[in-house]
Amino acid sequence: MVKIAVCGAAGRMGGRIIAAIKESEGVELSGALERPGHPMVGQDAGYNAGLGAIGVAISDDLNAVVQGCDVLIDFTAPKVSLKNLEVCALYKKSIVIGSTGFTPEERALAAELAREIPVIIAPNMSVGVNVCFKVLADVAKILGEDFDVEIVEAHHRLKKDSPSGTAVRMGEVVANALGRDYNKVANYHREGICGERTHDEIGMQTVRGGDIVGEHTVYFIGMGERIELTHRAHTRDMFSRGSVRAAKWVVTAKPGIWDMQDVLGLR
Repeated sequence: MVKIAVCGAAGRMGGRIIAAIKESEGVELSGALERPGHPMVGQDAGYNAGLGAIGVAISDDLNAVVQGCDVLIDFTAPKVSLKNLEVCALYKKSIVIGSTGFTPEERALAAELAREIPVIIAPNMSVGVNVCFKVLADVAKILGEDFDVEIVEAHHRLKKDSPSGTAVRMGEVVANALGRDYNKVANYHREGICGERTHDEIGMQTVRGGDIVGEHTVYFIGMGERIELTHRAHTRDMFSRGSVRAAKWVVTAKPGIWDMQDVLGLR
């Protein structure tokens, strides 16, 4: 039985992850964590998940929660995730991170800490999205240099980072398949007389509004034809189920940084 603790237990994703844990075999909820001062600290974690009382109170004691688990699931923000990763490394506990928006420096720090424990960092825990990553690489290699690539993503109005971590990963996958450096070819902004599109660039466009859970479309645009690969998330449950699947996998992995491609055997 894998003991899972959930960070951000009073949030939207936290509640769905707790519900997914209760629905899954071979795992149990060992702890629920929130920031100090949160009004739900001390309350039963099951209420936010729509489960009623489940006997696990929301705590603000990071060290105690981590010590009592085998793996921590974290969908918060980069700075919070890195702090949680430090504590997990201290107690030799695994961690699954779904936060997005990491800077290169933050990623380097995560990699340093991952020398001690197995860590999953994935911008999207959906099985379907990770199949898309695999397919995108194959499509890009086959189409080669004759097709322009544009990526459009849409999310709810409360999302803080832009473009989404999933869209960035899609851009990286395509760029790698085409032998390009994503950081040099990504184009996030077009306005005014910006000139013709360059051959190598990958356009990254962002939509924010309402309650869109997440939509991503990659366009491969050629002369006289185009291919569109789209993934639409209808609920957050696909992310929560994927994170639980990742938690069950990571507890037996070797130290290092892993992602959902490893969990699903797609690499």
